[in-house]
Amino acid sequence: MPHVELKVSSQTQGDHTVVTVSGEIDLYTATRLQGELTAVLDGGRAVRVVVDMSEVDFCDSTGMNVLLSALKRAREHGGGLDLASPRPAVRKILQVTGLDSVFTVIDGTSAAGEGGAVR
Repeated sequence: MPHVELKVSSQTQGDHTVVTVSGEIDLYTATRLQGELTAVLDGGRAVRVVVDMSEVDFCDSTGMNVLLSALKRAREHGGGLDLASPRPAVRKILQVTGLDSVFTVIDGTSAAGEGGAVR
């Protein structure tokens, strides 16, 4: 099986931090995303996190669990975690698993906290 790289970066924008993800989130790459989300949430940079999923081609249950854990941690600190612009394949996973009712899904990274939810 070919190795698929996952690229993850974060940038603070006003009152929230955008974590940009590209590639495939699966058993082999999810630790990279988990590390970045942990750094953002534990680093005191922001408790409002927007995960830009516009370049994510695939996300398995391991990736969804990483996102759920980060959402829980953000809420424990009085914040939240939104998913921005997931591609159709990722949206379908969210819908099939019922996680579309757990996460707030927004159109873009600037819509965080501005009522940009698209559910």
